[in-house]
Amino acid sequence: MIQTVIKRDGRIVGYNEEKIKAAIRKAMLQTALGEDESLIQRISDRVGTTGKEQMTVEDIQDRVEIELMKSPRKEVAKRYIAYRDQRNIARRSKTRDMFLEIIEAKNNEITRENANMNTDSPAGMMMKFASETTKPFVDDYLLSEEAREAVRNGYLHIHDKDYYPTKSLTCVQHPLDRILEYGFIAGHGESRPAKRIETASIIGCISLETAQNEMHGGQAIPAFDFYLAPFVRSSFKEELDYVGQIMGEDMSEYHDIELDDYVTRPLNGLKGKERALQHAMNRTVSRVHQAMEAFIHNMNTIHSRGGNQVVFSSINYGTDTSAEGRCIIRELLKSTYEGVGNGATAIFPIQIWKKKRGVNYEKGDRNRDLFEYACKVTARRFFPNFVNLDATFNRHEKWRADDPKRYEYEVATMGCRTRVFENRYGEKTSIGRGNLSFSTINIVRIAIECMAIVDQEERIRRFFNKLDEVLDLTARQLHDRYEFQKTALAKQFPLLMSRLWNGSETLKPTDTIESVINQGTLGIGFIGLAECLTALTGKHHGESEESQKLGLRIVSHMRSRVNEFSETYGHNYSVLATPAEGLSGKFTTKDRKSFGILPGITDKIYYTNSNHVPVGYKCSPTHKAKVEAPYHELTRGGHIFYVEIDGDATHNPEAIMDIVALMDKHNMGYSSVNHNRNRCMDCGYEDAQENLETCPKCGGKHIDKLQRITGYLVGTTDRWNAAKLAELNDRVVHK
Repeated sequence: MIQTVIKRDGRIVGYNEEKIKAAIRKAMLQTALGEDESLIQRISDRVGTTGKEQMTVEDIQDRVEIELMKSPRKEVAKRYIAYRDQRNIARRSKTRDMFLEIIEAKNNEITRENANMNTDSPAGMMMKFASETTKPFVDDYLLSEEAREAVRNGYLHIHDKDYYPTKSLTCVQHPLDRILEYGFIAGHGESRPAKRIETASIIGCISLETAQNEMHGGQAIPAFDFYLAPFVRSSFKEELDYVGQIMGEDMSEYHDIELDDYVTRPLNGLKGKERALQHAMNRTVSRVHQAMEAFIHNMNTIHSRGGNQVVFSSINYGTDTSAEGRCIIRELLKSTYEGVGNGATAIFPIQIWKKKRGVNYEKGDRNRDLFEYACKVTARRFFPNFVNLDATFNRHEKWRADDPKRYEYEVATMGCRTRVFENRYGEKTSIGRGNLSFSTINIVRIAIECMAIVDQEERIRRFFNKLDEVLDLTARQLHDRYEFQKTALAKQFPLLMSRLWNGSETLKPTDTIESVINQGTLGIGFIGLAECLTALTGKHHGESEESQKLGLRIVSHMRSRVNEFSETYGHNYSVLATPAEGLSGKFTTKDRKSFGILPGITDKIYYTNSNHVPVGYKCSPTHKAKVEAPYHELTRGGHIFYVEIDGDATHNPEAIMDIVALMDKHNMGYSSVNHNRNRCMDCGYEDAQENLETCPKCGGKHIDKLQRITGYLVGTTDRWNAAKLAELNDRVVHK
C-alpha cells in the first residue's frame, strides 16, 4: 500500500489519492461518456492498495495508465496519456522558452547577467545553457529547505549558484613567485621555471587563465612588481653579455652592479664599457616594455571558461622600490597609457596601485614619481584603482620598510572589491588565499516588512530581529556549501591545489581539499542600505545624520554577528559590501511584486550597491567620502569608494590625486574614479563628451563608450542588463 510519494523535485510527501481521482476525472470529462465516479474510485483504490510503500510520481501515473487500459474506458486512457504529455510539455516549456532566448541572442536579464560574458558566442551559449539548467538542480538537491525558501522569497541570493555542484572556490591571490621559480603542471600541459622577463610575463598570463578555468570568480596577482622584478635583472645580464660580445668586452663585472633606476639615454658621446652598460640598459627597458605590453594585450585577448570571456584578472603593484621593481611599474604604466591595439583602453587586468606613506605617496618618497604617473594614467585609462595600505584595518604588524618580502604583509584586493587579509587559521596575508563563496542578504525587503509599524523604536527592533533570522540562515547556508566544497579532490584543481592555495603543496591528487581551504573566507553581503534606511527612517544615509547612525549600527551588527559565526562554525566569515551586477535588479523585481512601487525604495528597477550613497544623489566627493568611509572598516570582505568626475580627466590628473587624498584622510580602503571616455573605433579619436554619437574628426559612428560597471570596465553597454543600465543613466557627477 502506498504511504509516501517521491516528487519530481526530490521531496517526499504523503500519498494523496484525491490527486489521482482528479486527474482521471479530467480525462473522463474530455470523452463523450463523461465521468464515472465508481470507476474512478475502483482505479484509485487498486493503485493505492497494490503499490509499494514508497513510489515516485511517474511510477504511480504509469500504474494509473495500466489500470485505465484494462478498464472498459480505454478512450479515457488515451486522454489521460495526452494529459500527462501536455503536463510534461508545460513543465519543460519554461526551459524551452529560456533556451530559445539564448539561441536567438536576445538581450534580456538571462543573457545579460554578466557584462563580461559574451553569451552570443557558441561557447557563451553553451555555458548559459549549462548555467540555467544547473540552478534548479542546486535548488532541488543541494540547498536546505530553509535556504531554498529564503532564495525563493527574495531574502537571499546565492552567488555563482550554477557553479555550486562543481565544488569550486571563488577567487585567489596568485603567489606568482612560486610558479615562476618552480613552474607548474596544469592538467595536460606544464610550464618550466622562467628565466627571462618575456617568459615571466607569459607565465603570469597562463597562471591567471588556468586558475580561472578551475574557479568561478576572478583572479589576482598581489605583488606584480615584486614578482617580476628579478627577471628584469636576469634580462639585463643577458643584454650585458650580448652587448659585450659585440664590442669585444667582458661585461660580467656589471652583472650585480647596484643600480638606482633603469633609465634609457642616447648613446651619443658614450664610449667603452660606459656605452656598453647604457646600451644594455636601453635594450633591457625595451624588453620590459614589450613584456608589459604583451601581458596587457594577452589579458584582453586570452579567453577562459570554454572561450566565452576574457580572464577576469587584477594585478596589485606600486610598493617595490628597487630599480628593477620601478622598471616594471613604469613600463606597465606606459603600456597602459598607450593603450592596446589601435590605442584602445585595456579592460583587463584591473590594475590596483598600493598606496603607502613612506614608499610612494608623500613628496620625497622613493616611488612618489610613479604615483604621480599612475594618477595621470588613471585620468586617461580609468586604471589603476587605489588600495590604501595606510588604512588602520589594512596595516600589518610585521610590515617593515627594509624587508625585501614586505609584500607578504601588504593587503591586496580583487579589482571588483573582494578583500582577504585577516586569517583565524593561518598567516595574516592576502597571498595564496581567496574567497570560498558568498551570499547576499536583501536588507531592503526586511525593512519594508517593518514599515507598517508606527512606533520607530519598535520598527527598528523588529528589523534587527528579522535581520538576525536571515543572518543565521545565511551563515548556515554558507557552512553547508563549505561542507560540500571541502569534499573536492586536489586533482580537480591541478594548478590551484598544487601551486597557488596556501598549504596545497602538501596535498596528494586524491586528497580532499578540506585541510587547506579553511584559510579562505565566507562572505555575507548586503545590498540596498540606502533603500533600507529610507524604508526605516524616511531618508537615506547621505541626506540624514540619523539615518547614517542607523546604517552604521546595522552594518556594525552584521560585523558582530559574522564574528560570532566564525567562532560557532570555525570559518573566516566576513561582511562584504556586495558588488551587485546580475543581482542589481533581481531583489527589486520581487519586492515590487510583493509591495508595489514605494517612493525612494522600489521606484527604481535597481537597489543601490551595498553601502553607497544613491548614484543619483547630488553631493560633493568630500560629503560622499565622509558618509561611506566608516563602512570600509566594517566590511572587511570587500568594499570600494567611487567618485564620478566631469570634464576631460586626461588633462586633470590632480583630480585623481585629490580623490586619493580623500581616501587617505578618511581611512578608506579602496577607491576608483569614474569619468566619461569616448573613442572612435574608426580613427582612434578620443574625448570626454557626453552622449557622443558621431566622431568630430572623421564622422564615424562606431563610438566606444567606456564605462565602469562593478569595479571593472566594459567597452560597450550592449551587454549590460536593464537594472545596471538604469543605474548608469541615474549617475551624477560629484562636485
